[in-house]
Amino acid sequence: MDDELMASEPTDEKEASLERSLRPQTLAQYIGQDTVKHQLQVYISAASSREESLDHVLLYGPPGLGKTTLAMVIANEMHVRIKTTSGPAIERPGDVIALLNELQPGDILFIDEIHRLPRVVEEMLYSAMEDFYVDIVVGQGPTAHPVHFPLPPFTLIGATTRAGLLSAPLRDRFGIVEHMNYYTTSDLEEITLRSADILATNIVKEGAHEIARRSRGTPRIANRLLKRVRDFAEVGGQAAIDAPIVDHALQVLGVDELGLDDVDIKLLTTMIKFYNGGPVGLNTLAANIGEEADTVAEVYEPYLLQIGMIKRTPRGRMVTEAGYAHLNLPVPPSANA
Repeated sequence: MDDELMASEPTDEKEASLERSLRPQTLAQYIGQDTVKHQLQVYISAASSREESLDHVLLYGPPGLGKTTLAMVIANEMHVRIKTTSGPAIERPGDVIALLNELQPGDILFIDEIHRLPRVVEEMLYSAMEDFYVDIVVGQGPTAHPVHFPLPPFTLIGATTRAGLLSAPLRDRFGIVEHMNYYTTSDLEEITLRSADILATNIVKEGAHEIARRSRGTPRIANRLLKRVRDFAEVGGQAAIDAPIVDHALQVLGVDELGLDDVDIKLLTTMIKFYNGGPVGLNTLAANIGEEADTVAEVYEPYLLQIGMIKRTPRGRMVTEAGYAHLNLPVPPSANA
């Protein structure tokens, strides 16, 4: 099997070990997503008591919320192996067969960005997920003949930031569908304190709270900000990370009190300056700020929608009153429409 199909590890062994240690290993260690955790605990306990493989699982939500981590936690809780890959890495039906051929009964196949699977590959997964077999054609021309390839019972866990792009036949074959929500500030504060302990970094509760509330509801961002603030604290000779050093570091990094960065501010000001606050189409907006439309839709827009800075209308995106207020700009009458 091509190495590209399997998820790559960081080249530095120490860094790889550190990154793994930041990821929780069990549901008990996993902070946040309480509803999802409770439901999964029930499904895992039931499947384990019947000595069956877990039903196929679809995890969807914005990036950085722990979908990959949760897939690994599920594997640990089921005491099975997990194979990881991503939709773009699977180009041909043969790639899927190579992955499935390595699975043992009960194993988990995790496919990140599953919405980006080629259609021919997706169709091959239908029978694999439903009846644990695939039919392949061997040979060419007059000598071509079908081969029935049985598979052991396995669990497919798919992760996606855009569940709406999954075809209905694929989506319907997932027995467990879970939506990952943005994390609360209190959950992120707990995550930050846990990560600081693993990183052997002194941090006070106020400093963890300040990082948490500027992390866009996302653990990945909280951990990234923690590492960067740690750098500022160490260089500045700080004995511990407190609220003032967090505020100083994040000002330098261009992260404001709501967690908005330079691109978020550029997006809002572009909509106001060039389009009177909107409405404006996604592709037009992305071209104006020099970002890919998918990046705007998947990375920046969800959080701005969540905190009410922008809204979607049938004619395009618009800046809300909250968006104008955050930029200290007067609200035009059109924003109230």
